[in-house]
Amino acid sequence: MRIPEDALIPDDKINRYLLVQKARNDKSKFLAQAGFTLENPEVLIAAIQSLIAIGEGVEDGSNEYGVFYQVAGELVGVNGVSLSVVTIWLQRQIDRKFQFVTLKPLREP
Repeated sequence: MRIPEDALIPDDKINRYLLVQKARNDKSKFLAQAGFTLENPEVLIAAIQSLIAIGEGVEDGSNEYGVFYQVAGELVGVNGVSLSVVTIWLQRQIDRKFQFVTLKPLREP
């Protein structure tokens, strides 16, 4: 399944979570390797949108909020470095819209 190009990517998820250093589950250092920082959050959003434009969503469970999907692929950074990631999306039960949940480094089996 393709995640639609108009899927919601909340600003807070980018600016207050992914690009902010955390004591646990920090993703900011990982993303900084490709040049994604708080100074250029729009570049990370564009990279996520590019990923879903070519990646296929794989269903990954459901709960009372909706159905979760994973899209794996490469985020190409502003410095040319590519990061292998898995993005997580929720197709919301309430309105069937897709919303970005998070991303994490892709771990090869």
